[in-house]
Amino acid sequence: MGFQLGSIIEQTEHGVLHGIQREIACECWFTSGGKSIPKIIKVMDEEGFLYTIRDIELLTTEEKNYCGIQTVEHLCRIRLRGRSGIVKLIYTKENCRWTILEL
Repeated sequence: MGFQLGSIIEQTEHGVLHGIQREIACECWFTSGGKSIPKIIKVMDEEGFLYTIRDIELLTTEEKNYCGIQTVEHLCRIRLRGRSGIVKLIYTKENCRWTILEL
């Protein structure tokens, strides 16, 4: 009897998440199949202003592992202060927290 656990771990491990992450609040809708779809996020900028973003276009969703920590990454297009940009909304399953990573 043989196990292929090593090869499975290598395929699912994505290393270390790079970039500056900021914690956010996220209102999310869950489908009947258990998939999450972000609907509204609240993010605070460097000056302490709180922004509510409702214009979120979900591009892709992918489950990943970073150093053994399970995450769900949502690649989204958002509009903030009149500008459109691509961001990753990252849900960390271990501590049930959301972060944003600007690309």
